[in-house]
Amino acid sequence: MQLRNPNLLRGESYIAGMWQQGEDLQTFAVLNPATGETILNVADLNDRDAERAIAAAHAAKPGWAALTVKERAKLLRRWFDLIMENQDDLTLILTTEQGKPLAEAKGEIAYGASYIEWFAEEAKRVYGDIIAPPNNSQRLFVIKQAIGVVASITPWNFPNAMLARKAAPALAAGCTFVAKPAHETPLSAIALAVLAEQAGIPAGVFNIVCSSSAPTIGKVMTSSPLVSKLSFTGSTQVGKTLLEQCAGTVKKTSMELGGNAPFIVFNDANLDLAIKGLMSSKFRNAGQTCVCTNRIYVQREIHEAFVEKLSTAMEALHTGNGSRAHVNIGPLITTKAVAKVTSLVDDAVTKGAKVIYQAKVDTNAGDIDTHFYPPTLISGVNKDMQISRDEIFGPVAAISIFDTEEEVLASANDTEFGLASYFYTSDISRVWRFGEALEYGIVGINEGLISNEMAPFGGIKESGFGREGSKYGIEDYMEIKYMCLGGI
Repeated sequence: MQLRNPNLLRGESYIAGMWQQGEDLQTFAVLNPATGETILNVADLNDRDAERAIAAAHAAKPGWAALTVKERAKLLRRWFDLIMENQDDLTLILTTEQGKPLAEAKGEIAYGASYIEWFAEEAKRVYGDIIAPPNNSQRLFVIKQAIGVVASITPWNFPNAMLARKAAPALAAGCTFVAKPAHETPLSAIALAVLAEQAGIPAGVFNIVCSSSAPTIGKVMTSSPLVSKLSFTGSTQVGKTLLEQCAGTVKKTSMELGGNAPFIVFNDANLDLAIKGLMSSKFRNAGQTCVCTNRIYVQREIHEAFVEKLSTAMEALHTGNGSRAHVNIGPLITTKAVAKVTSLVDDAVTKGAKVIYQAKVDTNAGDIDTHFYPPTLISGVNKDMQISRDEIFGPVAAISIFDTEEEVLASANDTEFGLASYFYTSDISRVWRFGEALEYGIVGINEGLISNEMAPFGGIKESGFGREGSKYGIEDYMEIKYMCLGGI
């Protein structure tokens, strides 16, 4: 890997402003999912290392919270600037460890950085209240204060952006931070720490704990009385376990969990616009996103035309090593992930679905063929097929036919998940009626790309709670304090 700034690629964790190998001096290998080659051996930290990181964040908390909002904002802005100055190197690190194509990786770097830029400004816009008192001898007022030490556990599919999206509001609010990145993709998190240090963020404010054992580090984070909040992005199953563990110390939590996003195309929709939105929503990161389209519902009258247009659009997808310029579908993260997608498609076909289109995988010598799954289009999907109930997390477009608005609304809402949803229509009455009736935290209307730093990101039902981004995002990292002044 040829970097302009080779200091960004390193294998130590970052605790209390120092680069550390960990108590046991153990390491784990970070692999390129496209080739299986070892990129770097990274320090494998244990529970006692995690406790030291939490203690460092706790010790740094008073000094960081005491800075003025303008001082914190200036440091965060410098961090943002350094990320953008090193965007190309961060892109290459991300693609090499995660697999997504270079263009997508570059977009993720800018997307993650946008949250740091946004919350550098939002730090100045935390407001309290003056409340009318019940009598003239009292004055009532409300202030907001940093919640304290924040711990985060982030996934492998967006190793830069998911961390930035959590750290930015936490640091802006005056909290200190301990991050556990996914063991598959820790290098992007480490690189962010390199730039945070360079930006002048004080020792102990931002800490990275890399480990091959997420349950071990997670247990320390959830049980520590020094941690005031846990922010997690990942599966619903793991999220439930973490919530149970956090109950012992009554921590504040944010949970961004699994999804099962419907993508609904009504017969009055602009089909070209819908195809464009579907291609963005379904195939970004090879379908490995929590807001990725999972269930496609197309009204019967336009089904044939829609399938034909989608098949043609999918011919432009090229699967292979994400570091190659023409590739727009990279590898899945593991062979286990490929096996899951294969199983879902096989189950659907066995139960009557038809494969309409399947692309070829364009791998080079040295690539691992078993880490790739070809973009696939299947139709005739129904609710009895596993692919309608599980997150696919792969480049498979699964289409069902519907007849009425009432029917498709019931199907779309028939899931325990409620993160993202999408629908296409030209009927303005339906826009409001249907949008309000969908049981999801995010609704894309005639739009397939819905995430940005100015909008609240998060789900309902078993997709979690809390919001990231927007003016609401900083609230999850603050406590409300009511103060009553008497004797006036």
